[in-house]
Amino acid sequence: MTAIDDEDARLFRLAMRDVRPRPPSPRVADPGRRPEPRAHQREADDLEVLREMLLDPDPGLLEHGETLHYRAPGVQEAVLRRLRRGHYHIERVLDLHGHNRDQARHAIVRFLAECRQRDIRCVRIIHGKGHGSPNSGPVLKRLLDGWLRQRRDVLAFCSARPVDGGSGALYVLLRSG
Repeated sequence: MTAIDDEDARLFRLAMRDVRPRPPSPRVADPGRRPEPRAHQREADDLEVLREMLLDPDPGLLEHGETLHYRAPGVQEAVLRRLRRGHYHIERVLDLHGHNRDQARHAIVRFLAECRQRDIRCVRIIHGKGHGSPNSGPVLKRLLDGWLRQRRDVLAFCSARPVDGGSGALYVLLRSG
């Protein structure tokens, strides 16, 4: 050690000669007792799920009638759930009221080709509830279910929320490009 270091140590001891340790404070918590661990994130997630259920219930539970839903292989369930709740922006709408099956099929092909060309990702197709169909129910609804399942550009579809036509319309999520 150098002389300055020895001198510094001597001065420090001189400055600290009257310092005495303080007794432990009674206000300090006992470090031996710790609170039980809580899964704060799990609680927050559970509350968020409950909030979503109360504020934005699943439309399939609200409306009577047969609802449709489909997701292509590899598409996550959460994507279909968000589609069902109306979280995607609807960019185009096709109304098939008054179409027969051939007209509807051609309209669907043209509509989806235009959407693909314009890189439109989410659409609503109104097929109706079949009230105008003689004794056979919603014909276009059943046909549309089959047609859309066969298309590679369709990632998912589901019946719309009641405000958008309910079981008489579909939200369709399309593959980009």
